[in-house]
Amino acid sequence: MARILLGVTGGIAAYKALEFARLATVAGHGVRIVMTPTAERFVGAASFEGIVGAPVLTDEFARDPMRGAFPGDPIPAHDPIGHLEVVANADVFLVAPASANTVAKLAAGIADSMLTTSFLACAAPRAVAPAMNSRMYSDPATQSNLNTLRERGVRVIEPDSGALASRGEEGIGRLPDPQRLLAEVEALAGQSGPWDGMRVLVTAGGTREPIDSVRFIGNRSSGRMGLALAAAAARRGAEVTLVAANVALATPPGVRRIDVETAGELTAAVGEHFPSSHVLLMAAAVADFRPVGAQDGKIARERGALQLRLEETEDVLARVAADRREGQVLVGFAAEHGPDAISRARAKLDRKAVDAIVFNDVSRAEIGFDSDQNEVTIVDRTQEQRVPMAPKEQIAEAILDRIDELRAPEPARGGSEAR
Repeated sequence: MARILLGVTGGIAAYKALEFARLATVAGHGVRIVMTPTAERFVGAASFEGIVGAPVLTDEFARDPMRGAFPGDPIPAHDPIGHLEVVANADVFLVAPASANTVAKLAAGIADSMLTTSFLACAAPRAVAPAMNSRMYSDPATQSNLNTLRERGVRVIEPDSGALASRGEEGIGRLPDPQRLLAEVEALAGQSGPWDGMRVLVTAGGTREPIDSVRFIGNRSSGRMGLALAAAAARRGAEVTLVAANVALATPPGVRRIDVETAGELTAAVGEHFPSSHVLLMAAAVADFRPVGAQDGKIARERGALQLRLEETEDVLARVAADRREGQVLVGFAAEHGPDAISRARAKLDRKAVDAIVFNDVSRAEIGFDSDQNEVTIVDRTQEQRVPMAPKEQIAEAILDRIDELRAPEPARGGSEAR
């Protein structure tokens, strides 16, 4: 079980931190709480103390009765510096809710409270869950501060959309449910793994190209395979960014998600994040064509027969492959139908200049769109690896195993063996 340090800042969503602390404690984790003075105006320290069975830390100059220990751990004989000892013992540090003010302080490295001082001194994995009004969240200053934290390796747990604290307002900025926060923290606490330090970019779902304001050209991709790949990469310790095209499924723990709708939006998102990625898994079903000039409003049925003129969308995989740097691995996905699938996959492998193509036969209902099962063949420069029908989670693991082999350096040829 993990030692979780929970930082609570001032915001109406602080009440959700109580439920997070309860869930984490029931799950067997040791939990300590640090609060900003403003947070105490929303939720009392006594409530947290009753849940986690440990004193709450609010003042960096106040003595910690537990001397930095977590519930269930022995209390040290010496009396250490509080803000240094509690983070030295933590396996993960989550700030939830993280107000706009605290996010700005953390990004600037300001250490003016027990929470900000502890955050600056923490060498364990760190995460922030911003929660605020949508206008504050969307402000360029807040977005810049969050990007700064991301660049420093801090996990930013994206807020949910919906009703906000201000009456009648809706938008992005809601603190996620405590169950999701706990799943994120548990994934982060166990983040060290064979892909630790790797950045993986995954696309999932199917793009939609508008005909008018209500109609679109799309496909039947559910995004299940892409989400399985993202979850598997996160379990291996990678920093995962998921570009989700019209996916209604929940985001896997430990995965950063960017929602898009059209092929153009997906291309822009991939173009932004690919340069810093080590692996690209292009599992999304991207439209090959889009209507020329989507019409404003809804096209009336009374107009009679409708003719659509289509134009090609940009081949995002081929585009990024042309700009790849040495060491990056690119994997494309192809939903094939009927015979000659392998020959078509090999042609796509050469045409797009990628390292591997994963294809499946969508003519089979049991492994087609929206199925929990899949059966694929991984085609690369040297071999064709068939992965028998299995849950998509297992298929994802097999694909990542093959990527490990593709990334491994080739054995030295010629010469004597080094001794």
